[in-house]
Amino acid sequence: MTTGTNRTLTVHPVPGPGAEDVVVGRSGADEGAVFTGTEDGSVFRVSPDGTKVDRVAQTRGRPLGLEIDLDGRLLVCDAHRGLLRVDTRNGAVEAVTGEVDGRPMRFCNNAAIAADGTVWFSDSSTRFGIEDWKADFVQNTRTGRLLRLDTDGTVTVVLDGLAFANGVALSRDEDFVAVAETGARTVVRRWLTGPNAGMRDLLCSNLPGYPDNIARGSDGLVWVTIASPRDPVVERLQTAPMALRRLATRLPERLQPAPRRTVRVQAYDDDGRLVHDLDIDPTTQRTAYHMVTGVREHDGRVWLGSLHEPAIAVVDL
Repeated sequence: MTTGTNRTLTVHPVPGPGAEDVVVGRSGADEGAVFTGTEDGSVFRVSPDGTKVDRVAQTRGRPLGLEIDLDGRLLVCDAHRGLLRVDTRNGAVEAVTGEVDGRPMRFCNNAAIAADGTVWFSDSSTRFGIEDWKADFVQNTRTGRLLRLDTDGTVTVVLDGLAFANGVALSRDEDFVAVAETGARTVVRRWLTGPNAGMRDLLCSNLPGYPDNIARGSDGLVWVTIASPRDPVVERLQTAPMALRRLATRLPERLQPAPRRTVRVQAYDDDGRLVHDLDIDPTTQRTAYHMVTGVREHDGRVWLGSLHEPAIAVVDL
């Protein structure tokens, strides 16, 4: 198993905080470039060596999960606006869907695209938006959903009752779709084909911290971010009476539980076996980069995004 011991994190700044997710371009002028979205709604293209950063679009929302669509455009999960498509050549932004059963999504988060164009994506909460993500997490509303967008535009709820639905990934053969449950420290697997089709189980559980985005890498593995280590105080609150949970989320920010500083990602094969565990001590680096929420393995390099940092990062396998 590969670990993070003695590995160096290289950080590439971008002009805005919260470069939450990352995806690597596949063709043309975008090949090898890394895309990310920031708090102010910007979508940036970063050259592979980090020396050139271009703003390619403005969503006028809060871009989170990013994928490359079948036609080469970016599919953007915008926390405020829902699913968008972005043409990186001219910055055009097209609204795809922002509703489920006639009601606006509160927290569109992450996606994966199948070979036939079907989009699997998450809505983290039906009660809280991204600005109040801690409230949903601590109150443990379990209103997260895994959704499917068919090529005819139909949106279907595939799984609900998830504890903060987050990252989404498909298996190598697309026989299952996986969705991270941040609040439960698990990655749920929903089988699409074979004898288990329609059934739900776990790809991995009892993770060492709280998973955020997940993504299938060029190595065929499902990469999982660990945004923060497990917090026993938070987990006690999650099972406390609801009145106490609500009280905790109304405390001043300085008194609330906060994510601990860490840089960690793991990779699992389709049978749920742990293959890589990159746990990099941020205190040994020349940067304070932390809270990894986006991951993308591409040709032996692991690109990282962060909900808070004004930068993306990369580590070589």
